[in-house]
Amino acid sequence: MSFSKILLAYDGSPVSNKALEKAVELAEMSENSVLDVVHVYDFPRVFIGEGLAPIPPSVNNEVYELAERTVDEAKQRLAAVGSNARVELIQGSPVDVIIEYIKQNDIDLIVIGSRGLSGIREFMLGSVSHRVAQEVSIPVLIVK
Repeated sequence: MSFSKILLAYDGSPVSNKALEKAVELAEMSENSVLDVVHVYDFPRVFIGEGLAPIPPSVNNEVYELAERTVDEAKQRLAAVGSNARVELIQGSPVDVIIEYIKQNDIDLIVIGSRGLSGIREFMLGSVSHRVAQEVSIPVLIVK
């Protein structure tokens, strides 16, 4: 089965790098396939009761700089394998951004790494890969 528009959700983790390799492999199976790589970042928020505590600007700067480095890493990895995938940096809630990106760009396959959360952390927080897989109607390849 070949896909024409593939989205890789990339976060720079080792499992995300495995997902990148798999996405490139899948995109190469069809000469007309397009691979989009998206790194989604969000600024931290601290809630105290019903209020929102301010985060120092230096923390937000660090988060953004890390996001830029992650995108640069993805571009380098893609260039190393000869891929001309489009790489984007988008701010927002990862699940919401990924789902909206899928809708706006007519994606027909998403490739995403598994985070490996388990036990109470999985129950309390959920994972991006799990939530995306539950909420989209297209095939999702979760790479372990």
